[in-house]
Amino acid sequence: MANTRKSITTLLKLAISAVLIYFVCSKIDIDEIGNTLEKSQPFHMLLAFIFFLCSKIIAALRLNTYFHQLNILLTHKSNLKLYFLGMFYNLFLPGGIGGDAYKGYLIKKSFEVPTKKVVSVLVLDRLSGLLLLFIYACILLFLLNNPSFLEINYLFILGIPFSILVFWFLNKRFFKYVLPVFWSSIGYSALVQLAQLASVWFIMTALGIEEHQIAYLVIFLISSIVSVLPLTIGGIGSREVTFFYGASLLGLNENVSVGISVVFFLITALVSLLGIWYHFKKVNLEVAQSN
Repeated sequence: MANTRKSITTLLKLAISAVLIYFVCSKIDIDEIGNTLEKSQPFHMLLAFIFFLCSKIIAALRLNTYFHQLNILLTHKSNLKLYFLGMFYNLFLPGGIGGDAYKGYLIKKSFEVPTKKVVSVLVLDRLSGLLLLFIYACILLFLLNNPSFLEINYLFILGIPFSILVFWFLNKRFFKYVLPVFWSSIGYSALVQLAQLASVWFIMTALGIEEHQIAYLVIFLISSIVSVLPLTIGGIGSREVTFFYGASLLGLNENVSVGISVVFFLITALVSLLGIWYHFKKVNLEVAQSN
């Protein structure tokens, strides 16, 4: 019964992704996007790849900070292997076990720690990233000074301390056992999202996009929040739709906007493929030596 439910859920996600991709393709000029990609600068694309890769390495460090707080003393090397394997599962094996689920299973199998706490830190790791996406989006929306948002511009600044306070309260109220790493996780998340913003900036530079860069970065941050919703496979389709409608709302070129999304997905896929090695070669969870 569980396998049947999982298969139905996967098929629904695939169907939604396919419908969204078809919708976006019917609204844009695919030839124009192809021409733009053909003229891209390889060196800047390489920098975009490097910054995205760095963001994932930092994200793995953030997760390991949570693990260590639960006395799961993984070495950073073995945790990084597990992290890349999770990325591969999330994007390329949607019908199998999810990346986070597999990480939780392997951790629970290897260490004596309550399942509830393992699941909690995996969720908090995601929420910490979402918090910084929201904060950076608020900052860039404030700097954007778009006429549509002038009357509520102050809300973007007020939203920053409020969101941090809410997240801190949730940690203190329900997850006291990881509260000591609250600020370090926030710091790691800030670096993760900053590296991804740099990656998108280099994508824009590679594509020769010199105008409205802040607006495109805002759309990227919002699309990253939307892509976390478990409606599609790996955010495929939902991110592109967000880029399309975000560009339309802000008066930008929809073809250029979707082009950025396509390149970002390709980079994500390339980095996720690094995990295929650990799909065929068992990940041995090594424990760090305590002082």
